[in-house]
Amino acid sequence: MKSIFLIFVMLSCAITVVGQDTIIPLWPKDIPSNIITNEKEVHKKGEILRISKVQIPTIEVYLPAKEKATGQAVLIFPGGGYHLLAYDWEGTDIAKLLNDKGIAGIVVKYRLPESKSLVDKHKIPLQDAQRAIRIVRSKTKEWGIHKGKIGIIGFSAGGHLAATLGTHFKEEVYSKQDAIDTFSARPDFMALVYPVITMKKQFTHQGSKEALLGEDATAKLVRHYSNELHVSSKTPPTFLMHATDDRAVPVENSLLFFSSLKQFSVPVTMHIYPEGGHGFSLALKNKHLKNWVKQWYVWLENL
Repeated sequence: MKSIFLIFVMLSCAITVVGQDTIIPLWPKDIPSNIITNEKEVHKKGEILRISKVQIPTIEVYLPAKEKATGQAVLIFPGGGYHLLAYDWEGTDIAKLLNDKGIAGIVVKYRLPESKSLVDKHKIPLQDAQRAIRIVRSKTKEWGIHKGKIGIIGFSAGGHLAATLGTHFKEEVYSKQDAIDTFSARPDFMALVYPVITMKKQFTHQGSKEALLGEDATAKLVRHYSNELHVSSKTPPTFLMHATDDRAVPVENSLLFFSSLKQFSVPVTMHIYPEGGHGFSLALKNKHLKNWVKQWYVWLENL
């Protein structure tokens, strides 16, 4: 009997572990702007899981224990220069940390414009971002999420996508597929961590710009995706974090966005650290820099 009981417990634990996350495809019908090719999605696992050439965009949902749940949810956009996704480093690791605080963490595996399986490439990430947040809004009752507490966080190029969603949420970038597409795509709040904000030459991250807009981007496209130019009074409250010595994405990206948010009286909090470089994620090994996460939690609690 003891053996049977132990087997039952082990199976139950296994089921619990598997059930901690749920992966949901974003598009129930045809994926917009896709074309059929022989291209395959690539997963490279080293210290960081790097995903490129995304073929089936998804959300991976991590829900907190019900007794801890705050009703908040955060969609997470990993960075990678619009060439790849640092999927665990700036994605699932963040989701699991949020769960510890009672917050639902939802990792968005969005399509990347350098894929040859796509047309209208500059629209692709925003298509997936809008659809992702609409799916979450459609699942609030099922997932125990408050309909007014759905926010986003993005890192580096994922920060550009998050900022694009926060400033272009009304833009129609795909044809409606079902009732989910009637939900608002506006985030209730957003956090941008060492984000690419502008596409203007002086301060942009050139790799992200070329991947999203092409090497010969028109002035119109550059302006359209320079998010500091599209802030309005409807832009959600924003948390900004950057390191002054970031050589990949200059700190001026966050400063430009802060200035625009301030101009439109959008609530904004910004933390600028003197050192840290780029791509440090949670910075768990940096005694000073890792405090940004605590600052973010305080900000979330006081929204």
